[in-house]
Amino acid sequence: MISQRKKAIETVVNREVVSPRLAGTKVSDYYGINVFNDKAMRDFLSEDAYKAVRSAISNGTKISREIADAVAAGMKAWATSKGANSYTHWFQPLTGLTAEKHDMFFTPKGDGAIEVFSGDALVQQEPDASSFPSGGIRATFEARGYTAWDPGSPAFIMEIGDGKTLCIPTIFISYTGEALDYKAPLLKSCAFLEAAALPVVNLFDKEATRVTATLGWEQEYFLIDEALFYARPDLMFTGRTLLGHSPAKGQQLEDHYFGTIPERVYAYMLDLETECHKLGIPVRTRHNEVAPSQFECAPMFEEVSVAVDHNQLLMDLMERVARRHKLRVLLHEKPFAGINGSGKHNNWSLSTDTGKNLLSPGKTPKSNIQFITFFVNVLKAVQEYGDLIRASIASAPNDHRLGANEAPPAIISAFIGSYMTNVLDEIEKRVAKGKYDELANANLKLDIHNKIPDVMLDNTDRNRTSPFAFTGNKFEVRAVGSSANCSQTMTVMNTIMAQQLIDFKTEVDKLIKGGESKDGALLRVIRQYITDSKKICFEGDGYSEAWAKEAKKRGLNNVKTTPYALDFLTLKKYKDVFIKNNILTERELDARYEIQNHSYVMKIDIEAKTLADLAVNQILPSALDYSNKLISNIKGLKEIGIAASGSKAQKEIVTDIVNRINAVKTGVDKLNAALAGAHKSKSVSDEAKYYCDKVKPLFDDIRDNIDSLELLVEDTSWPLPKYREMLFMR
Repeated sequence: MISQRKKAIETVVNREVVSPRLAGTKVSDYYGINVFNDKAMRDFLSEDAYKAVRSAISNGTKISREIADAVAAGMKAWATSKGANSYTHWFQPLTGLTAEKHDMFFTPKGDGAIEVFSGDALVQQEPDASSFPSGGIRATFEARGYTAWDPGSPAFIMEIGDGKTLCIPTIFISYTGEALDYKAPLLKSCAFLEAAALPVVNLFDKEATRVTATLGWEQEYFLIDEALFYARPDLMFTGRTLLGHSPAKGQQLEDHYFGTIPERVYAYMLDLETECHKLGIPVRTRHNEVAPSQFECAPMFEEVSVAVDHNQLLMDLMERVARRHKLRVLLHEKPFAGINGSGKHNNWSLSTDTGKNLLSPGKTPKSNIQFITFFVNVLKAVQEYGDLIRASIASAPNDHRLGANEAPPAIISAFIGSYMTNVLDEIEKRVAKGKYDELANANLKLDIHNKIPDVMLDNTDRNRTSPFAFTGNKFEVRAVGSSANCSQTMTVMNTIMAQQLIDFKTEVDKLIKGGESKDGALLRVIRQYITDSKKICFEGDGYSEAWAKEAKKRGLNNVKTTPYALDFLTLKKYKDVFIKNNILTERELDARYEIQNHSYVMKIDIEAKTLADLAVNQILPSALDYSNKLISNIKGLKEIGIAASGSKAQKEIVTDIVNRINAVKTGVDKLNAALAGAHKSKSVSDEAKYYCDKVKPLFDDIRDNIDSLELLVEDTSWPLPKYREMLFMR
């Protein structure tokens, strides 16, 4: 084997398992120790400061400058007692990653220094806004932007090696006030949803004063040894393998799913969970996923804004902990061809401060009118704004995953299960006959599953081919990509649900004013929504060609690539739902459209240049070198008098290799020519479509020929780690 691949394999073979740092320690002994949580606030804040922060969290009240100074002093005292000597505003710019700029607590005084942290420093900082994606909101020479403290998400201490830094979750806005991050719109959507949902909840529960969106994400990921990672430039630069022949054994035996966790991976998981628990991230599930070297972790449910912060923090922790174990985490949606990619299922629900999950049907969902109200309104929201959900999951890496056999298709439909389908059908029939009392008084009997004990019964099955599935007490948005920021999809879900509940309440009130009873008005509107939403309800195989044809008949869009999915963001109906409800301005929406298109262009451009570089500088020289060896062998056979028939196999292999080499070179030339023409586009959206239609399709022919060469060239001459090594060597 040539040096880099050989050295990488030898390194992996000799790896030792790194012992987890807190193995055997009870989680309760250290859970949340690095979080400025309620207990820490009680210990380090005055009573007035504590009450002010709690009020800001619960009611959104503003914190005065005097109280901010007191909170800052208490937060600094807590952080320094933990060994932190610096702080940062931690935010989520439109890069999809998190950002931070560290400042020391100290300030010089006389011949020494003192630790200082003011209310001003807590509440607001001024990072450079021009260097982050802004979609034209900020010019290069207009650098000013602001991070502003979000009291609703607790501050925490990040341990980086031996250093500790106080991290303060914030939003990020421009000098002119526009949102430059994912979190500001998410927080607005949470407030909007609560304001819209509460009047509907109060129709059933007068005691409720708050409605909260909750989220439980499931994070899928791959792990490979870092030596193999560094020997694959495509993984380093793009997060996925741009070439590589599938191994003889992949996932076809289905023996990895929920199988025994490899020891080295298990040690990594334990360390990751420890770091998560110290930061109050309630991860509690771990397991092998379907593909070899693929795994998953998942937490308990939290308020959506905190859950989003925790998922962003988790992805950072995954990288840091992996390096400690000489592993690398692959969060790309499709790092390996031919096996399952990775998603991030977003389990979304609504709950009240009176302890009710509004999407939990209980034992008799057919009689629970409050549940039915919110359940049907979710379906109606998806029916009205499903294309916005599609746009929210759009990205270059997710295009490789959607519609493949492990991920939902690009068609946005809802799976609710046969039980709930029958419930809605029965409600639709009864209301049509005016039998409101039977429904409102819980006399409806469907005799479904009457022989199964209640304790064993779930009201839905699972459909992994559905992008939006009801799973018992929540809706699961299964199409979100593994590397995505959950905020995009959660902002859409909150916003469209809030708008739908406003419309619902308006229609119900109108019927009541017209003389209809409350139950009658509710059920009449619900019935209409059930009828309207049938076109997005689908219980079958989302992968089938039959569903694609049926979806087209129903008028559902099937937009398979990002540049075209993003165009939904430009439609007036979809823009209005954000603009009129003050979630995003038109300028902010247009900026995000530009940013996401530009991100697509950059990712495909990097992939194209990386593929061309690998093909010309690594693959072709190796193939040429091996073909020269065969040619020398053929010449040698001829020199010792062996007939031409004796070198027939060698000649056939050489011919095949030479043809593949020429095809790769031709493909790379076409790719470079296509790249040269990309920048002639009039707009970034046109450029993104050019990369989608003219550049990306050229990858397939180059890869096909290179992957064929991998089978022709002797193993010891192949320059890059192969799939079998990356997926099965740990």
